[in-house]
Amino acid sequence: MTQALDTLWYTRCPVPTGLGIALQKGWLEESFRSQCTIVQSLRESDDKAIRESHFDHTLQNSVRHGGNIPAIWARSAGRDTRVLGLSWADETQLILTLPESGIRTVRDLKGRRFGLPKWVNAQIDFSRAQAIRGLENALKLEGLAVSDVELVDYAITTGQSDAPAERVAGTQIFSGGARAGGQSADLVGLLRREVDAIFLKGASAAHIARQFGLHTVIDTGAHPEPLIRANNGTPRTLTVDKNLLDHHFDSAVRIVDQVLRAEAWAHANPDETRRYLARESNTSEYWVSVAYGQDAHLRLRTDLSETNINGLQDFSDFLYRWKFLPNPVDVRGWIDARPYEAALASSRKAA
Repeated sequence: MTQALDTLWYTRCPVPTGLGIALQKGWLEESFRSQCTIVQSLRESDDKAIRESHFDHTLQNSVRHGGNIPAIWARSAGRDTRVLGLSWADETQLILTLPESGIRTVRDLKGRRFGLPKWVNAQIDFSRAQAIRGLENALKLEGLAVSDVELVDYAITTGQSDAPAERVAGTQIFSGGARAGGQSADLVGLLRREVDAIFLKGASAAHIARQFGLHTVIDTGAHPEPLIRANNGTPRTLTVDKNLLDHHFDSAVRIVDQVLRAEAWAHANPDETRRYLARESNTSEYWVSVAYGQDAHLRLRTDLSETNINGLQDFSDFLYRWKFLPNPVDVRGWIDARPYEAALASSRKAA
C-alpha cells in the first residue's frame, strides 16, 4: 500500500546516469513536489552515517544509481534492497604503463609489478575490486592469471565519507580520500617507477593517460565481449531499499519514470547531454567523448536486459571469488521489475 513519503534520499556516482541528468534538470524534485516530498542528497549531508549509506545502503527511503560494487556488497551483507534497473554505458578501462617500461602488450605484464589501491578503512574497497577485475580480464585474454604478476598495495587510510560532498556551480565535488591525494596513490607509484602498471577507468583515466604520456596496454572497456567489459560501471545499478517499495511503491515508479524520461531526452540532445555528463563527472566535454564515446548520449539506457543481468551476475561472482563479498548474490532474485514495467506502461499510455 502506498503511503505519503516525507523525504526521498538520493545518491549517484560522478559518472553518466539517467538519475544524474534527472537531478540536474530538476525533474526528480519537480515530480515529487505534488506529493510534498523533499528530495535530498545524502552525500551532502552533515551526518557521516547518512553519507556512508552511499556505500552500505542503510538509509530508508533512498535511491542509488551508480557503480554496482557498493550495491552488490550491501545486498551480500544483508541489506534489504532491490534493483529497479540496470544501465550499461561502456567506458574506458585502461591498464597503463610508462612508455619506457618495455610493456607493450598484455603478455609483457607477466612477472611485472602491478599497483593496487587498498582502502583500509572502507567497508567495501570498490577501487581495488575494479582494478583487479580489469587486470584479471586483460590477463585471461592471453591465457595468464593474476598470480602471474606481482601485486603491490598502496594503503589509503582516509575514509570514503569523511566529509560532505561540495556543490560548485552545479557540480558535486566529492571529498574524503581525494582531498588527501589518496585516490592517486597508485598513479604516483607508477610515476615514481615503484610499479610497472596500474588500472584506471573513465574520463579521469583518459585525461591522466594523455596528461602524463602513459602507454595504454589494453582498454578492456572496448573489448567486443560484454563479460570482459563487465566491471563496476558496466552495468550500473539503480537500487532502492525494500521499505520504499513496500510503503511507497508509487514513488519507486516515479523514480524509474524520471530516469527513463532523462535518458529519452539525452538520446535526442547529444550536445547538451555531453555538457551535463561533463558536469556530472567533473571533467570536460572532450574527455566525456573520449571515455564514453561520441555516442555517449545514446549509452544512457536503463532496462533489465539479459546482457545487463548476465554481466552483473558474472561480476558479482567475481567479487565473491575474490572475497570482496561475505555471501554470493543471486542477481535475478535481487531484481524487482514491477516499477520498471509500470513506468514503461505509463510512458506508452502517455504516447
